[in-house]
Amino acid sequence: MKKIRPYLYLVPSFTVIFGVVLVPILYAFFISFIDLTKNVNKLDDPELWAFVGFENFANVIKSDFFWTALGKTLYFTAVSVALEFVIGMAIALILNEKFRGRGIVRGLMLIPWAFPTIVNAVLWKWFYDSDHGTITVLLAKLGITDGYSNILGSPVSAMNGVILADVWKNTAFIALILLAALQSLPQETYEAARVDGAGAVRRFFSMTLPLLRPAILVALVMRTMEAFKVFDIIYIMTGGGPAGSTQVLSFYTYQTSMLFGKFSYGSSIALLMSVFIMVFALVYIKILYRNVD
Repeated sequence: MKKIRPYLYLVPSFTVIFGVVLVPILYAFFISFIDLTKNVNKLDDPELWAFVGFENFANVIKSDFFWTALGKTLYFTAVSVALEFVIGMAIALILNEKFRGRGIVRGLMLIPWAFPTIVNAVLWKWFYDSDHGTITVLLAKLGITDGYSNILGSPVSAMNGVILADVWKNTAFIALILLAALQSLPQETYEAARVDGAGAVRRFFSMTLPLLRPAILVALVMRTMEAFKVFDIIYIMTGGGPAGSTQVLSFYTYQTSMLFGKFSYGSSIALLMSVFIMVFALVYIKILYRNVD
């Protein structure tokens, strides 16, 4: 009994994981191989299941809408994660230094990240309001725009506006991970490097970045996963518009499944998204550890 008891403590956790994570994944995997386009109630009667194999995946890959949405998703992911990483690294390096009021600044840094995504989306939607938005008025006063422009109403600026909102919220997450890693680095090594005459730039590229590889990997993988499947901020701020300029893969999956009733097709898109995310994770690991024996 003593040998079994530790495993019994894990049963509730495994039950939750199985019910919340594994079952939906298996369900999505299953319906991606059958046809639920015409009749959702087919699942109630196994005799009506129409197995189509990889036909749904083939239709997804042949769809121009899928590749367009993928391109917008890659753009959103690349730009937002890159900006969040660069700004987050800078903030982490600054907050790692000792200065007066550092604790207060660290607390203030977490405020944007503490906002729920929906609240953040509504807040920035107000900022971009074409009549009274703070950013709209500021750009007009500075002469950057010709009058009050509708940032979220333009196919050119809508995606960049959403990216800015996402960066404002999630930069603190990367900064927090990197700051925690910086706090654990051996200071004796840095002192020895200073004595040897290594400047700040050389210490950063030769010591800090290599030592931060595990933290960088965690931050990039987690933020890439979240950015690649972004939905809520797009749904609130633009609804995929204007003219589909912000229609990322998650929103395309939502439209296909919930609005058009193509659940099998939507599940196929979701599974392909998972494959892309795994590829990103492998690429990060390959790049960050390419010179490690």
